[in-house]
Amino acid sequence: MLLRRIRTISGAVLTVLAAVLVFVALVVPDAVAKPKNGTFFEAAFLRLPIEAIIGAAVLLALSPKWRKPVAALFGAGLGFVVILKVVNMGFRIVLGRRFNPVLDWPLFQDGFNALTETDGRGKAIAAAVGAGVLALLALVVCTLAVLRLTRLTMRYPGPARRTLVGLSAVWIALAISGITWFPNAPVASDTAADLLKSTVTQVPEAIRDQRQFAYASEHDPYRNVAPQDLVSGLAGKDVVIGVVESYGHSVLTDPGMNAIVSPALTADEQKLSAAGFSAKTGWLTSSTFGGGSWLAHATFQSGLWITSQPRYRQLTASNRVTLTSAFHNAGWQTVGMEPGNTVAWPEASFYGYDTVYDSRNLGYKGPRFGWSRMPDQYTLSAFQREVYSKKQGPLMAEITLTSSHEPWTPIPQMVDWDKVGDGSVFAPMVKGAEKRTTLWNSSERTQTQYAKSIAYSVDSLVSWAQKYGDKNLVLIMFGDHQPMSIVSGNGASHDIPVTIIAHDKSVLERITDWNWADGLRPKASTPVWRMDEFRDKFFAAYGAQNAVALPAPR
Repeated sequence: MLLRRIRTISGAVLTVLAAVLVFVALVVPDAVAKPKNGTFFEAAFLRLPIEAIIGAAVLLALSPKWRKPVAALFGAGLGFVVILKVVNMGFRIVLGRRFNPVLDWPLFQDGFNALTETDGRGKAIAAAVGAGVLALLALVVCTLAVLRLTRLTMRYPGPARRTLVGLSAVWIALAISGITWFPNAPVASDTAADLLKSTVTQVPEAIRDQRQFAYASEHDPYRNVAPQDLVSGLAGKDVVIGVVESYGHSVLTDPGMNAIVSPALTADEQKLSAAGFSAKTGWLTSSTFGGGSWLAHATFQSGLWITSQPRYRQLTASNRVTLTSAFHNAGWQTVGMEPGNTVAWPEASFYGYDTVYDSRNLGYKGPRFGWSRMPDQYTLSAFQREVYSKKQGPLMAEITLTSSHEPWTPIPQMVDWDKVGDGSVFAPMVKGAEKRTTLWNSSERTQTQYAKSIAYSVDSLVSWAQKYGDKNLVLIMFGDHQPMSIVSGNGASHDIPVTIIAHDKSVLERITDWNWADGLRPKASTPVWRMDEFRDKFFAAYGAQNAVALPAPR
């Protein structure tokens, strides 16, 4: 008797858990944003999923022969929905968008590599294995849950049908009323169906997009323009592009972060002025968010909108004119400083670099700073030692500054330039640094650390220009993308600041009609361009008057 009672109770508990699992899997959205006037979880649960009603109706209508296999198929489909929602949540947190089933598979490898860099290969492998096990578990558990609920409805078909009729009426009434607890989440829920629909429709769209992009990458309006005519306005100048990792709109507009960055920018403006430099700053909308820095680099350089790894591969297989290749073909020495690279970079030839320095040949002997293998000041010191001080003609270089890359702990500090040496001087700065796992428990502390890292990276570049820059230096500084949403917040813009700094005022006079703000900070009224517009506007401003580009599709 006791054993039978235990079986009955445990069976009822399992049935309730199965119902809860199916309900939660269907109604919880794939976004983690909290509404301003309520709690996300409370609002998400007060909804009625149409998918459960339709699924139960289909199973009730089927013959016993087909009921079990169809129920298993529905369960596996529900498991797939759960996996897709979790993946989308991760993509929204890091990249600010949903997962694309055609274009985004390479990003899982990039995520694994990034985790390896910050937490070690062992933890990265454990995370990958854990993710695979959880995905398999989701498929199995969801299938078992749907099968259990199917058996229950078949045991009581009459009450099940009457319940479905009532729930259908309620859902229709809620749909007509349009009651919504928070944006894009009505009480009459079709979250899972909408997610599947949008995922499926992405497939033909992505394939069509790849074909259109391939055509655009091969039809460059500047391909037949003489290289010297593209950059003739900078003849004799040394052009250095400084890419500040994760330098985004939020750090300049969020009151808390701006309180840290603004004084640093004011001090840097004073340094530039004292050294005879002037600056103008605008806004660009990055092609990526939270990560994928190479996509932003490619967009900035090529004048094409690079939003995915397939687009990146298509671009680098073409003969598109980049900013670097234009200078290279016009006679400039071209150098890439990529301290985050640990292996050979085949794309260097596409961009047009004569020489590339990376973590393997920069001679750094100091400690790592989170993901960043070396402080930005060391990278710039090595650039000064190996490149800038030895130049024998006009130089064009791109320097990637990585100290502001997540996890924003530890953060280096500036030292006397003459004491940088092989980087050993930075060793004491990593001792006692807060771990990422504890730092990221507090969004406010993470924002503070991020803002400090941006202040450091920008100051490193400006301090180098102040100490070593001469009258022929033209410095272009821009952020590659906004930081992930733990810092920038949900729904943040993709805008980043871009600055041109020059000793020769005629360089900035050429971009007067850009209406950029004076100094290192753009204004709210400063125009915003897509990042892929920069290359063409740059060539138009600094090219010869007779350098006319032929129209080409975007």
